[in-house]
Amino acid sequence: MKLGVLTFSIMAAAAATALAGSAGVRVLNDDAHFAEGPIWYQGKLYYVEYDRSSVDTWDGVKNATFWSKPGCGPSAVIPTASDEFLVTCYDSGTIGRISAQGKDLPPYSHDKQGHPFVGPNDFAPDHRGGIYFTCSGTAPGPVIDGKIFYLAADGTITQEATDVHSANGIVVANDGRILYAIETEDNRLIQFRIAADASLSERRVFLNLDELTRHVAHIYPDGVKMDSRGLLYIGQNPRDVHAPLAGTIFVVDARGTLVRTLKLPSPGVPNLALSPDEKTVYVMALDQLDKSPYRGKVYAIANR
Repeated sequence: MKLGVLTFSIMAAAAATALAGSAGVRVLNDDAHFAEGPIWYQGKLYYVEYDRSSVDTWDGVKNATFWSKPGCGPSAVIPTASDEFLVTCYDSGTIGRISAQGKDLPPYSHDKQGHPFVGPNDFAPDHRGGIYFTCSGTAPGPVIDGKIFYLAADGTITQEATDVHSANGIVVANDGRILYAIETEDNRLIQFRIAADASLSERRVFLNLDELTRHVAHIYPDGVKMDSRGLLYIGQNPRDVHAPLAGTIFVVDARGTLVRTLKLPSPGVPNLALSPDEKTVYVMALDQLDKSPYRGKVYAIANR
């Protein structure tokens, strides 16, 4: 296959990043079992391990288990305004609740109209004390039944978007007006306009990752985060450890233009978090993509 100029530039940038940044990559956990959904909070990195059904912390020195619940199958964790934590329990179809001390609390299992949560996946806080979260729907494939819900500060949960194809990573723009969401099976990032009442409208495609990379490989985008400058960091989880651009995080601007890439040693880089000063990117990574225990690592990489 003859590569387009943009594709060649992306691959060259990824290779250059790997060479230039190899000294800036640290392994924080070398035995993570499908680490996902990280967030930096009060001096610690919180993240989940799907295969261990746990929420873990890294305090700058060591990793520790903060909470675990067999059968949860977590994919993300987030603190709330009420000093609790929420966790997306992908396997049990609930939004788990955890006290500040790591005690298990009664979970959320449906919205105010009784809609169940099928494959809860990722979180995005807004500026009102509320939190959007995705539900991927049924197993990856042709069925398009993913959804986006909104958990208001008062605990009310409403369904805000339907027919999202394998809804995954999600983030609210810095101005609070736009919600970005990953459609993994359609290899793209979509966006919505956020209204004053937190409802979503004006859905459109923001970025197609296959088009961005000129179809050198089918990209399966996963997590997404935004920095203080409005740059979007998009992780991916390829189906093949040898796929072109495996281990690459794409950084794009508000127009969807590629700014740079970050390259990690592991092929799967599904999700990430930024340090408070944004000089470091904490990356949840997979070496074993297709079966339990989904062995992988947690990395810290210089953000440059």
